[in-house]
Formats: sequence, structure tokens, C-alpha cells
Amino acid sequence: RTPMETLRVSVLVLGTIGVGLIAGVFYGWAVSVMPGLGRSDDRTFVVAFRAMDRAIVRLPFVSVFVGALVLTAGAVPLHLGAEHRDALPWTFAAFVLYLLSFVFTVRVNIPLNNALQAAGDIDGIDAGEARARFDEVKWNRWHGVRTALCVAALVCMVVALTV
Repeated sequence: RTPMETLRVSVLVLGTIGVGLIAGVFYGWAVSVMPGLGRSDDRTFVVAFRAMDRAIVRLPFVSVFVGALVLTAGAVPLHLGAEHRDALPWTFAAFVLYLLSFVFTVRVNIPLNNALQAAGDIDGIDAGEARARFDEVKWNRWHGVRTALCVAALVCMVVALTV
């Protein structure tokens, strides 16, 4: 195996793992965290969501979230050679899908999270009002979109590995 082939395969494998980890986190939130929080009272929702948001915005998650984008982007030019063209449309599609998921996260979900964090001390705010301003329906709708995009990106990365 040439060093370039090792690099090509390594980037593709690591990108697939990264996208898979993020798809799993998003899926877990979609099927368990948010439905569970949705059944809770306003104060519990605000306190729990804030705590989980603070816990996730740390190096272990952020490095994989950003790293998956860098790796999927890096996989594209590594498959430009004629002998690797079969994987190129799949790596490109994975990059576009993951990029869209990333953009929606940064443009929609994170600002909603930040607004809830900034609502004030739980003992000094109306939790129902804070929850309503958070806009759970909007957050869940866009979370569903970013989850589907991320899972589709994962499928593309897996296909790229197999061709």
C-alpha cells in the first residue's frame, strides 16, 4: 500500500467514524432525550436541557462534530484520481449532506440553545415563558432535518468505503 492510499483510506475511515458518532448523538436526542424532556414540566425541561447542552459543548463532542466535517471534506480531493473515482460521488455527497447538517446546527439549533441558556437564573425566570421562547417545535423540526442529513451522510460514507 502506498502512503497516499493509506492516507485516503484513513481519512475515509476516520470521517465515517466521526459522522457515525454524530449521527448517533443526533439520533439519540431525537428518539429519547427530546421526547423525554417534552413530557416534563417547564422547570424540569429548562434545567435539564441547559445541563445537557452545557455538558455536550465540550472538547469531546465539538472535536468530533468539527472533525467529521474536516474529514469528509478531506476525503473528496483524495478520491479525485481516476482509479478512485467510484468513491468520489459518495464522498462528495457525504460532505454536502454533513455540511448542511452542520450549517443547520450552527444557524438554528445552537442559537435556540444559547437563547435558553441566556434566559436567566431558573429561580428568577418564568420557566414556561423561557420554554415557549425556546420554541421546542422549531428545535425538534430542525433537529429532525439535521439528524436525517447526518444519517444520509453516514450511508454515503459507508458506500464510499465499499466501492
